[in-house]
Amino acid sequence: MVKQICTRCVQNETVPGIRFDKDGVCNFCHLHDDLCKKYPNDEVGQKRLEKIISDIKIKAKNKEFDCIVGVSGGRDSTYLLYNAVKRWRLRVLAVHSDDWFDNPIATDNMKKAVSKLGVKFISVRYPKELAYELKRDFLKASVPDLNMGTDIAIATSLYSTAVKYGIKAILIGQSFRTEGIKPLEWSFFDGKYLKTVHNIFGTIPLGKWTPEEPGYNLGLKELFYYTVIKQIKTILPNYYINYVRKDAEEIITKELGWVYTGAHYFDDLYHSLIKYIHRVKFGVDLNMNSDSALVRSGQMDREVALKRTKEIYHIEKQDVIEECIKRIGMTQQEFETIMRFPVKSFRNYDTSYNMIKLCKYPIKMLASFNLVPSITYKKYFEF
Repeated sequence: MVKQICTRCVQNETVPGIRFDKDGVCNFCHLHDDLCKKYPNDEVGQKRLEKIISDIKIKAKNKEFDCIVGVSGGRDSTYLLYNAVKRWRLRVLAVHSDDWFDNPIATDNMKKAVSKLGVKFISVRYPKELAYELKRDFLKASVPDLNMGTDIAIATSLYSTAVKYGIKAILIGQSFRTEGIKPLEWSFFDGKYLKTVHNIFGTIPLGKWTPEEPGYNLGLKELFYYTVIKQIKTILPNYYINYVRKDAEEIITKELGWVYTGAHYFDDLYHSLIKYIHRVKFGVDLNMNSDSALVRSGQMDREVALKRTKEIYHIEKQDVIEECIKRIGMTQQEFETIMRFPVKSFRNYDTSYNMIKLCKYPIKMLASFNLVPSITYKKYFEF
């Protein structure tokens, strides 16, 4: 039974790294407040965003495109694409990474959006069998980072396309005000981690890295190449705007014919299986993380969020879960056996974590120049 819940949001003692002050407010809430000061979404934030957009245009003056916008067909990325084209007048190249589990509704959303906005669209797909094997690998590794292959593929798709087209800015639709910050134990992003797990459990070669064809290779050296050598910046515009999901949804539904996929992150059907495993095996509730962010931002009532922590999330659909297991080439019996494996985390495997800790100040400097999101520094060194 959970003993302590934050008095401001709904995160509780099951969240790794959580601490409570004398008033019962958690450190994630305090981090939210710190980030709000660093990234204001008022007139000051608007002016900062205008400067960022202006710099993007100046640096891309003689290029075909000003920037890349990562798209998934979900609400956040679709609204970002709309703003980039309609409000900020950027020449956009929309890039999607397809892990063979795209929700058909999200696929239609992307097609309609890029067509109505007149945007060039690229969808990157890596080999199916390798994509499926990586999902099996992380199931066998018995860690909660079940979508590591997809997460790495998204990043390499964006970076490699940026190199091919000489683009220096990648726009991402994330916002700490609506998504929160995931603890490292729940979501550790690292290319070396992926290689280690794949070397133990996989058989299909990952292939060699090249800047334009990186595949699933994205260790510290590759990140250094993209962010420092090529000076490609990852920019989070939603940090600087008053991003209210309900309002954004109304705009893109009316202007782009966008259709709700059924849940946040359900633009990828594999999240149905992830939600089930997180709940049953790991006791992980990423919805509690994002709902808490919405509570802090005034976009969800705390009582509603508390009620949701006691419910099974509706995307845990049995038919979708069974299809996911079947699609990656695993039998139900094999899956049930894996569900009984002892729980592990990234700390049980060889990763870049120790090297990252040694790079504390260089990463802080990269974050200050927007070469990596500043939230990366907060996540690795303050939590």
